[in-house]
Amino acid sequence: MYSELIDQRIVITGGARGIGFAIAEAFARSGSRVIIMDIMEDAVNAAVTGLREQGWQAYGYVGNVADNAGMDALFSQIVQEHERIDCLINNAGVTRDNLIMRMKEEEWHNVLSVNLNGTFYCTQKCFKYMMKQRYGSIINIASIIGLMGNAGQANYAASKGGIIAFTKSCAKEFAGRNIRVNAIAPGFIETEMTAKLPSEVVENYAKAIPLASMGKPHDVANLCLFLASNQSAYITGQTIAVDGGLTMH
Repeated sequence: MYSELIDQRIVITGGARGIGFAIAEAFARSGSRVIIMDIMEDAVNAAVTGLREQGWQAYGYVGNVADNAGMDALFSQIVQEHERIDCLINNAGVTRDNLIMRMKEEEWHNVLSVNLNGTFYCTQKCFKYMMKQRYGSIINIASIIGLMGNAGQANYAASKGGIIAFTKSCAKEFAGRNIRVNAIAPGFIETEMTAKLPSEVVENYAKAIPLASMGKPHDVANLCLFLASNQSAYITGQTIAVDGGLTMH
């Protein structure tokens, strides 16, 4: 569908599981060279093996996006081994849900460190190489929680809202180098995490969604393909919700 994605170097943080792996799979199927980065070595190895068994290009790296120095070294290694980075997808994220009055300082800092700091670190490292190329696409995976908030998720909402604002600032800074930066705000997507929710909770969520169902990981992945391709060459600084209409204005 997107022939220009063939042999493109796509770096996906948190790409070994869940939505991240669906994104990796979509790019691999499109002929891209998929570079998966994740903190869990076993998950990285399994993801890369699974993609390679289908004849696709996949490479894995173990790293913690919240480690600034570690990301500096890892991005240097990736560029050295793969020559360039055409698209970065900042997908790595965690949750540590709690009510504000009960939230521990550690829970607050852990979520901000991985979700927001990690996005900053990876973007900064990647831009250093993309600016020399004078092209590239950066896609930040935010969340509708960053748009609407949610009780018990103040830390997560702050991190994802921060990513949305960060995306706009990067888009303005990087446009002169022909580098586009956009964010995707997934809604309620069927993953291992949501599979653990009671059926009545899922039904209640579905009732609030105009399209009356939860999304699939490939719904997010398909938008990533578009934003990484030349088909979106005039789109930057945008946050696009993939949420079945839940947050429409």
